[in-house]
Amino acid sequence: MTALLHDLLDRTATAQPDTSAISHGDQVQSYRNLNAASRRLASWLAARGVRQGGRVLICLPTDPLVPALLYACSRAGAVFSMVNEQSPTVALAHVLTDAEPILLVTDSPRALAVAVSNGVPTVGTAELRDVVQDGPDSEPAESPLAVDPICLIYTSGSTGMPKAVVSTHAQVVFAVKAIASQLAYRVDDVVWCALPLSFDYGMYQIFLSTLAGARLHLASPADTGPTLPRHLVSSAATVLPAVPALARGLARMLSRPGATVPALRLLTNTGAAMPPEVLRDLRARIPTLRVQLMFGLTECKRAAIMPVDEDLRRPDACGRALPGTEILVVDADGATVPPDTVGEIVVRGPHVMAGYWRRAELTAQRFPRVEGLFPQLRTGDHGWLDAEGYLYFVGRRDDIYKERGIRVSVTEVEAAAYRIPQIQAAAVLPPRVEDGRDSATLFVVSELTAPEVLAALRTELDELKTPRTCLVVPDIPMTRNGKVDRAELYRMWSEHACV
Repeated sequence: MTALLHDLLDRTATAQPDTSAISHGDQVQSYRNLNAASRRLASWLAARGVRQGGRVLICLPTDPLVPALLYACSRAGAVFSMVNEQSPTVALAHVLTDAEPILLVTDSPRALAVAVSNGVPTVGTAELRDVVQDGPDSEPAESPLAVDPICLIYTSGSTGMPKAVVSTHAQVVFAVKAIASQLAYRVDDVVWCALPLSFDYGMYQIFLSTLAGARLHLASPADTGPTLPRHLVSSAATVLPAVPALARGLARMLSRPGATVPALRLLTNTGAAMPPEVLRDLRARIPTLRVQLMFGLTECKRAAIMPVDEDLRRPDACGRALPGTEILVVDADGATVPPDTVGEIVVRGPHVMAGYWRRAELTAQRFPRVEGLFPQLRTGDHGWLDAEGYLYFVGRRDDIYKERGIRVSVTEVEAAAYRIPQIQAAAVLPPRVEDGRDSATLFVVSELTAPEVLAALRTELDELKTPRTCLVVPDIPMTRNGKVDRAELYRMWSEHACV
């Protein structure tokens, strides 16, 4: 029975020890070696005094050491938390204070300085590589239970510092298996991952690949530039977990004369809506490509997954509930609404995480307990279900606003903008009265002028929903996780407003 996270690795390492597990650049590691590395690191953690429930923060760039370290924390009963090394100093300091880690694993001088000022012990990758090479291969004396926490995933909100979602072994393992049952990664797959491993979409590629016995190729951010098609071909990639910016870049590069076409069989997407025209271009240029779109939140990992290529038949849907889980849509009083009725999306099932770290009030609000039922998550997001159980997403809690008294969602306006052929990229900054913004601002990358963009948008969108302001910019700012950076949009708007 697979109940603990590292059980996934143990099972695959026993069944296919010599199969390639992780590759990065020219390095390739077998499942046998990955398993041994995780055991040695677990023994080392125990010797360092890391006990059950102790937090280990990992602040590293893409590195083959990371998967072994995550599985090592699982063996030792530790709780790991991945932190992006490019995070602002104030955010790093917040996480160090909030998580109270026993250990920080990093080579970043900035993270080291923050750790020293907070009295947190640190270790670099050089020492850990020595452990992997020569350390003892033995199990820690204590073993965690499936109900014990395994990770803290820090997720940013609309305001304030990041908050951590607590996930247990049982919740993570259930989510991995449920997602795997729909995506069906194969033993012969090469999963090409350029997503940050601090982003749960990237992190879970480790676990999904392990469960399938596939090879996970850890790509560097530089690999997503102009040489992306060549890297996909040279690594023999077959699966591409993608965010819109990556998919859009690939489509653009493949449009160039003589471009090398990778033999991808599957592209997945979550986190931000994938523009249909990007998928259309990729399908036209990669004949073997199939697509699965997904919807989820860090608080439940994944809520819904579309069947393969179902977006061609249901272009606005984002999937059906994972096996063994349920999606409800409720009104303001919490009562379930009929099909085709917009309301708040509620998710139930064993994939709903344990709550927020040290945020009891917020946990009670977002994770209400109903006696005799699975835990549920009040997402605060809005959408509707059709009669066949397909979920249609309307907008995030912070993405729904009023334009001229009419309810509008950021997703709706951006989707309309992307339907205009001359627009390469688009993002919406919702209005906020306290900033003096009583209308949304549309940012676009386009050869059209701002008035031309708004005129074209009125042919795709109701006049009352069309933003009054448009800014044509060289690029749409993105976060490290490939999502639109609304804070940077606000800064750009502020500069424009002051001109």
